[in-house]
Amino acid sequence: MEPVAAERYGRAPQEAAPLWPVLDFYCPAAKLAVEVDGLGHDDGADEKRTAWLATEGIRVLRFTAAEIEDRPAMVVAKIAQAAPPSTA
Repeated sequence: MEPVAAERYGRAPQEAAPLWPVLDFYCPAAKLAVEVDGLGHDDGADEKRTAWLATEGIRVLRFTAAEIEDRPAMVVAKIAQAAPPSTA
């Protein structure tokens, strides 16, 4: 947790323990994670993380940084397709 956020939420950074793993984007209502794969995503840890998330009922969508930059409409369409419609 960033120090500013810690002040806002009343906890010191060392007390904050994020749910492993840290995700790029996560929507709890949809149990949907979106991961942006860049240069540091080729060590096998991604597959382990995705498998663990699946055991928690969390679906993971992965996009490369190039896909997001070059084909944003495709990325948005896939996220919209994976996420349930809002009831708000």
